[in-house]
Amino acid sequence: MSEIYYDPYDFEIDSDPHPVWRRMRDEAPLYRNEKYDFWALSRFDDVDAALVDWRTFSSARGSVLEMIKSGVEVPPGIVLFEDPPIHDIHRKLLARMFTPRRIAALEAPIRAFCARSLDPLVGSDGFDFIKDLGAQMPMRVIGMLLGIPEEDQEDIRDRLDRGLSLQEGRMPDGPDVSGDKEDMSAALLAAMGNFAEYIAWRRKHPSDDLMTELLRATFVDEKGVERNLEDSELLLYIGLLAGAGNETTTRLIGWTGYLLDRFPEQRRLVAADRSLVPSAIEEILRFEAPSPVQARTVTRDIEYYGTKAPEGSVMLLLNGSANHDERRFPNPERLDVRRKIDHHLSFGYGIHFCMGAALARLEGQVALEEVLDRWPDWRVDHDNAKRAHTSTVRGWERLPVWV
Repeated sequence: MSEIYYDPYDFEIDSDPHPVWRRMRDEAPLYRNEKYDFWALSRFDDVDAALVDWRTFSSARGSVLEMIKSGVEVPPGIVLFEDPPIHDIHRKLLARMFTPRRIAALEAPIRAFCARSLDPLVGSDGFDFIKDLGAQMPMRVIGMLLGIPEEDQEDIRDRLDRGLSLQEGRMPDGPDVSGDKEDMSAALLAAMGNFAEYIAWRRKHPSDDLMTELLRATFVDEKGVERNLEDSELLLYIGLLAGAGNETTTRLIGWTGYLLDRFPEQRRLVAADRSLVPSAIEEILRFEAPSPVQARTVTRDIEYYGTKAPEGSVMLLLNGSANHDERRFPNPERLDVRRKIDHHLSFGYGIHFCMGAALARLEGQVALEEVLDRWPDWRVDHDNAKRAHTSTVRGWERLPVWV
């Protein structure tokens, strides 16, 4: 049998990582990649525990492999790249924006955005789950929440997509990016700087949106000072919300279209019984995590299965693999819309559990219902489907279907 090789930048592996992840779980549950100098955990119990143990598995240097390797100084305010206590301060501020009441109030607008995208396609031979829905509705929802003018939303989404895209077979800037710290930091701030004009506009023209709330919000910072967010912090907060609000839900909608074609008997069950929609979305999230790989920096020597990962190592937590661990989920390679799931790891776990999880679930459920209302059956056009390859999310760039 060949040696196990897992490479997050190999497009062939990324197209279907489950076979190599299965071998890793069985034969190398603590895996070592020499080329990119990282370790990886792939079993559910190991990944689950590591996501909770932020003291050992730190996010302070970033949660993306190439970011950690670059040594870039991450400015404060991106909660994904922080540990307590500063993480808790910033997360508490953002959590105010995602109350259950606010999320529940979004169902009607989400349905309206879906109808706007799908109604013109009724009577045609098919549609594209990404171009016609996944790239449209989440963008409109997060744009509406933030107060970004509709005519600018597509440009912002496209710029975020371009910034995430990978070139095949290599880490961005190559395995050794230590000489590019300033360039990476400048690029990060430049990307967030796209939102500066909207902040300036909202400061003069407040409205009922998240950007206005963030402008007005007061909090006690890590120095004990009560204050408002500075402009640099606002840029990072808004950039984080815009990026996360677009990418993850877009990939979820794509996987919904793909998996319910791959398992048509499960699609027929949901079409006949709409009460199964929430559990179907949960099972789709388990089966194909939109963000399947999380990186952490190990803060102390730690041993798994007789092998030690030393302090300072980069550890990849393969939550996409953990969700297919036979030790946790019976028959994990089968999509089962009636599966009872205690918890999966597609939204992370512990202090970095995705704040937008409830919104992503709602968007996924509404999107599935609206598609089924118009087309209870579809077939993926595999010849014209195209994968999206990025460092942080996994899914489809195009997913056309016949109806």
